[in-house]
Amino acid sequence: EPTNANPSLIPHAFTESHIKSLGILDAVKDACSSLDIHFFENGEVVPNPKVELVRKLISEGKENNVDFVLACGGGSSIDTAKAVAAGIPYDGDIWDFYEYTAAPVSALPVGVISTIPSSGSESSNASILSNGLYKCGIEYDCLIPKFAIMNPEYTRTLPAYQTSCGLADIFSHLLERYLTNTEHVDTTDYMLEGAMKALLINAARLMKDPADLNARAEVQMLAFIAHNGFLEMGRETDWGTHRIEHELSAQYGLTHREGIAIVTVAHTTYAAKHNPHKLAQLAVRVFNDDPFDNSEEELALSASNHLKEYFNSLGLKTSLSQLNIGDSDFDAMAKRATHNGTQTVGHYIPLDQNRFVEILRLAI
Repeated sequence: EPTNANPSLIPHAFTESHIKSLGILDAVKDACSSLDIHFFENGEVVPNPKVELVRKLISEGKENNVDFVLACGGGSSIDTAKAVAAGIPYDGDIWDFYEYTAAPVSALPVGVISTIPSSGSESSNASILSNGLYKCGIEYDCLIPKFAIMNPEYTRTLPAYQTSCGLADIFSHLLERYLTNTEHVDTTDYMLEGAMKALLINAARLMKDPADLNARAEVQMLAFIAHNGFLEMGRETDWGTHRIEHELSAQYGLTHREGIAIVTVAHTTYAAKHNPHKLAQLAVRVFNDDPFDNSEEELALSASNHLKEYFNSLGLKTSLSQLNIGDSDFDAMAKRATHNGTQTVGHYIPLDQNRFVEILRLAI
């Protein structure tokens, strides 16, 4: 609606020139002009979005009476937009929410124009933000975007690396929900397995032909449904892999999605020995392994190997040694993640400080 008094904010990432080349920025400007909507934009969003920019945008938003935030880009832009939307109505510091010393009562409405199918932030209630070496997430329903425009044409010109990273992240979001100790969840098990199969099929199509628009549309839809909460109904989810990776990307500045590939292989290798049941089922149902000639642990380890092959097929690294990362910071990272050993991470296998370090060492 036209709103002269209350302007909108448009944070976007993946370089401002990319948003311009897709025609998105001009289309938004034209729409705002025709509707007499005042807005200001910001193209400073970076991967692993930083709290400093969010604070700056919150301050500007309050000064300009912003009443709507539009994210143009991928997960970093969307997570930034959500944080700004939650921070503008709040009198304290936005990091309060990420430390869980306060909770947002409301947030400005957020809209999304998605250009990178990956994080699923366009349909989730989550926002991830970095503050120095601390990378934390929040989940509140007031952060769910009011709409998401997902045009596969916007993803056609993505660099191969960005496409591959997105394909890794989507599988991880499905797997984090799949790894559960909750019993009698056949319906969502089969739905998750079907989504995984669809992802594997369309990932292979994109590796063969990056311009395959139908495959890109499938992947974009999979990113959306993998993280909108529908596939986790009635089941406890894991998120151990993501919490480990958050420490990696905070410590070393890794691209989250390549870090996810590395940690997923290590985490599932560890789980094959300590809680193999769900991974064994994955090996049989998704990767078509023989259930009769292998033990449950062997099947689980095979599933981990299949995942490594999948990430390798995308051209992604699957070990920290490939990035010249050793174990010098592992203890400090584990202490941060477990709040000095007072908490555990993940639910499928609750990871204390020692287990956290074990998995990081497997990732080398």
